Amino acid sequence: MKNLTTLYLSCLLFAACSPGYKVPTDDSWTLQPIVKIDDRNPILGPDAKSDFNCPIRNKNVHWEEKDVFNPAAVVKDNEVWLFYRAQDRVGQPSGTSRIGLAKSRDGLEFRRMPQPVLYPDNDPMKIYEWEGGCEDPRIVRRDDGLYIMTYTAYDGTIARLCVATSTDLLTWKKTGLAFNDKKYRDLWSKSGAIVSELRKGEIIARKIKGKYWMYWGDTDLFLASSDDGIYWQPLEDKKHTLVAVMQPRANFFDSRLVEPGPFALWRKNGILLIYNSSNSASNGDKSLAADTYSVGQALFAPNKPEQLIARANGYFMTPSRDYEMTGQINNVCFLEGMVWFKNRWLLYYGTADSKIAVAECRE
Repeated sequence: MKNLTTLYLSCLLFAACSPGYKVPTDDSWTLQPIVKIDDRNPILGPDAKSDFNCPIRNKNVHWEEKDVFNPAAVVKDNEVWLFYRAQDRVGQPSGTSRIGLAKSRDGLEFRRMPQPVLYPDNDPMKIYEWEGGCEDPRIVRRDDGLYIMTYTAYDGTIARLCVATSTDLLTWKKTGLAFNDKKYRDLWSKSGAIVSELRKGEIIARKIKGKYWMYWGDTDLFLASSDDGIYWQPLEDKKHTLVAVMQPRANFFDSRLVEPGPFALWRKNGILLIYNSSNSASNGDKSLAADTYSVGQALFAPNKPEQLIARANGYFMTPSRDYEMTGQINNVCFLEGMVWFKNRWLLYYGTADSKIAVAECRE
């Protein structure tokens, strides 16, 4: 009740200080309904035949043999390009992660590329990426055509949010840590969802008040700004402490943690953030198993990305299929990929940290 009261009061405050802005009083701002495409799912699974010569191990590894999950998606050349996290069986207890690529002409049937497009290498990022790997990409395009990927580097101890750029989606340049300030260099950080808009069928990063904005974090939700979409400054209060813009809610599906999903979609009625969440064993939704990962929706003010103005009480998606409930991590739907393709939203998500599935939403 405390969280709901706080949200209600913040909505009133925002409405009072923003003449002409109508705070939504229902769920009309959400994407709905969502339909899992059961006759095609899962669309991608592990592949024990894919070989890659690891430059660090200096030997061939089956780089996507163990699990594939948590994809990003981009439309280019009238195809869906799917970037996904793939694990081998060689590194760490969970394997080393690399980012693979698959393409599709219909958004449903994919052709894999034989080699990963982003991976740990003998480069300056090795100290952050080895041997856990490169995880969980999210990709948007800048106005000038440059693609920006946020991804997580994991050294086996600390996860750090990083950035890579590309002009063709095939060759990627690692630009380093998203937060280069010494204060944040060794802070656990991940899951960067950049505010973007749908423009002529493409997802383009959008500036608000002259800056790009990004939601990030995997317990509370935080915010950062950037001049170029590459180097980011976390939002702090006057005491130089991180500002949480959204938090878990007791007695709901998102009671244990909240974490950004795909890019945050800017629209005139607000910034739609689709987010992943986990259910608490002690004070969560009793209809869901403990630690169940479901997908939620929240709305932030269109010109104040730090201002939460609405949040759906029900989940957008939750595990309900066998491949979503059983795998490396049971009971997981983790949505990171989203494209507007052939007059519908296609939503790509990891299932039980083992496979990849797709759902659709026709607004």
